[in-house]
Amino acid sequence: MPGVRVADDLVERDFNPPAPNRLWASDIKYVSTWEGTLYLASVIDCFSRKVVGWSMRLDMQAELVVDALEMAIERRRPAGELIHHSDQGAQYVALIFGQKLRKAGIAQSMGSKGDCYDNAVCESFHATLEKELLRSCSFKTRQEAKTAIFDWIEAWYNPVRRHSRLGYRSPDRYERDHDCEDKNPSDINNDEERKAA
Repeated sequence: MPGVRVADDLVERDFNPPAPNRLWASDIKYVSTWEGTLYLASVIDCFSRKVVGWSMRLDMQAELVVDALEMAIERRRPAGELIHHSDQGAQYVALIFGQKLRKAGIAQSMGSKGDCYDNAVCESFHATLEKELLRSCSFKTRQEAKTAIFDWIEAWYNPVRRHSRLGYRSPDRYERDHDCEDKNPSDINNDEERKAA
């Protein structure tokens, strides 16, 4: 967009952060229905590949990605250094989106224009969504598509679907295992004492 400065690429294709809430990736997916196109924006935590925020709308206004970001922030309540990575789409360079990131203390990063490898995590997620759900469905209405995508993300992809990259664990399970590994013995003993009390 003329006159709009895009953010620097702070990721450089390194999508393997050491912990949750260090690197989020976001993108938009077009979903076809008989009524017309539905737009899905998703925010993925690159540590576990969990979808931490999403939004669906009938248009591609900036609110589409802002709503997905706000869901992610509300659910995760990140603290510390966090990068949000995306492509250079108009929604991500919009003033309102940058303001939301700055208010939350999140650094903005953008890949190079037109290079899918610069947002490989989201591209992989969209390919999985297409293969496992969208390709086999013919949605009569946008609402029907919304319901199916909601169920696929919240009841299947995050809590159940296993990923080879995660040691054949689901995103939810991978994060739970990481939380347990982070706890030291005194934390575990304190938890046990609280349960016994």
